[in-house]
Amino acid sequence: MNDRDSEALSGLLQDAGFSMVDSAESAEIVLFNTCSVRQHAEEKVWSEVGRFRPRKNSKKTKALIGIIGCMAQNYKDEIFNRAPYVDLVAGPNDLLSVPLLIKELLRERSQALAVSTMEREQNFYVSNHREDKDHAYVVISEGCSNFCSYCVVPFVRGRLHIRDYRNILDEIKKASDKGVSKITLLGQNVNSYKFDGVDFVNLLEQVNSLTGLKELSFISSHPKDTSKKLFFAMRDLDKVKKSLHLPIQSGSDRILDKMNRGYTAQGYLHLVAEYRKIVNGVLGTDIIVGFPTETEKDFQDTYKVLKNVEFDCSYIFKYSPRPHTKAEEFTDDVSLEEKQRRHQVLLELQRNISKSKRRQK
Repeated sequence: MNDRDSEALSGLLQDAGFSMVDSAESAEIVLFNTCSVRQHAEEKVWSEVGRFRPRKNSKKTKALIGIIGCMAQNYKDEIFNRAPYVDLVAGPNDLLSVPLLIKELLRERSQALAVSTMEREQNFYVSNHREDKDHAYVVISEGCSNFCSYCVVPFVRGRLHIRDYRNILDEIKKASDKGVSKITLLGQNVNSYKFDGVDFVNLLEQVNSLTGLKELSFISSHPKDTSKKLFFAMRDLDKVKKSLHLPIQSGSDRILDKMNRGYTAQGYLHLVAEYRKIVNGVLGTDIIVGFPTETEKDFQDTYKVLKNVEFDCSYIFKYSPRPHTKAEEFTDDVSLEEKQRRHQVLLELQRNISKSKRRQK
């Protein structure tokens, strides 16, 4: 999602008369498009931003520094307190105003804050700029209304808001006219899409029918909204990649309930069985270890799911509390050492599964 945001904003800035340079060190304006899903991602941003702190006796003109995206929405003007040399703070739904704000800041050399709970304006996607000449990301929805207890997305990107399918199709056609032949549809939960009676499967059907398009994929899906209808569409639509990313997060029903995921491990495994029977495609997942109160038994439940399902790929993360979330109220009672151990155990298991699958090919 951030890659597409950066690409769209780059196009708007170039349309406004700005030009891109090869390195941040040579730039007059440096924007950090940020993620708040994990604490580690935020720590990396603070470290990178610190490299642009004005140095004493430096003859180099200070660059205009902006923190945009999820961290901006998460921390707002606290960013100015922590890093007073930052000039611009703009949330994900306010990126359309960034070119104008930068022009004002270049005149005034003050500070600007633009964060709101409004929905992102569709004009944000008007630029035809694409970084990749063959592949394009296309956002179909923004935000999320699931409120998983560990997830900060509803608080930094807002509740689920759906793009008009006609605007989506128009954006894809424009990309196709520029030679783009591969499209990835993006959303925090793509299969919750529904606009004027057009659901996600209907949208896939319409995109699949476009001339010039060779390959269609999507990320990411939520198990509670995933159905056989989607699997049949994946099987039957010729341009749709036979690949599904379906985060399980935990194999423990108790932890899944505490995460507010809306399904059980058995329900998830039933989906996997249906997917493999109907589509027989690539399957990936996300897993969080060390969620508050996760016991060794809970962890072993997750281990068993990973071992039995044999995912083609798994993204495995150590839990970290996120501001505003329900889980922030829970005691973070799994030690860092234990989180690291569980993380390594699952990583090693996935490596062995992946090696075995490669040998079978």
